[in-house]
Amino acid sequence: MNHPETEFEYLRKKMVETHLLGRDIRDKKVLDAFRKVPRHKFVDPAMSGDAYNDFPLSIGDGQTISQPYMVALMVQLLDIVKKDTVLEIGTGSGFQTAILAELANSVFSIERIEVLTKRAKKVLEESGYSNINIKTDDGTLGWKEFAPFDKIVVTAGSPDVPNPLLEQLSIGGRIVIPVGSRFMQRLMLLEKREEGRVSEKDVCGCVFVPLIGDHGWKT
Repeated sequence: MNHPETEFEYLRKKMVETHLLGRDIRDKKVLDAFRKVPRHKFVDPAMSGDAYNDFPLSIGDGQTISQPYMVALMVQLLDIVKKDTVLEIGTGSGFQTAILAELANSVFSIERIEVLTKRAKKVLEESGYSNINIKTDDGTLGWKEFAPFDKIVVTAGSPDVPNPLLEQLSIGGRIVIPVGSRFMQRLMLLEKREEGRVSEKDVCGCVFVPLIGDHGWKT
């Protein structure tokens, strides 16, 4: 079923008011980005009617686009400013990549599955973003060529925080990552202090697909 753009605009506004402002998302920059980025363009057209509901949707290959609230929460925790360089592990649909690109100077995103990389690149290019670089690789290794990063976000559950990501985080930088078992995690916020010390904050429970890689789950 085709939905007119005016209907999507209404649904997007309602999503922000109900699922974000209606909870604990208060960062104006994050809210503005969610009001702007057309989430329905990042999901299968057959699912576009559900694009602004607050639950994950399948994007194929066993992967999902996270619920809007969880994306907003993770991005709010990062506290991105315009000069930041952000590393995203798990491009997925590219929706969160677009949100990050609205807030940061540049975004480097790594996706493990080639077909998702190609699909996300296409949508993001069609949307006019010029400050995003995406590649297919093992995200647990980070992207050393462009390190250090001011902010890092991981969109898959890891047994621990991958060391390469901590090493590639700048002093004063933040990482948001789900840590735990393959089936249930805790969303963690880590900040890198002077002399490499790292502070940790347990934010909430969450469920993400497994982070596969050398410093994550093996399969």
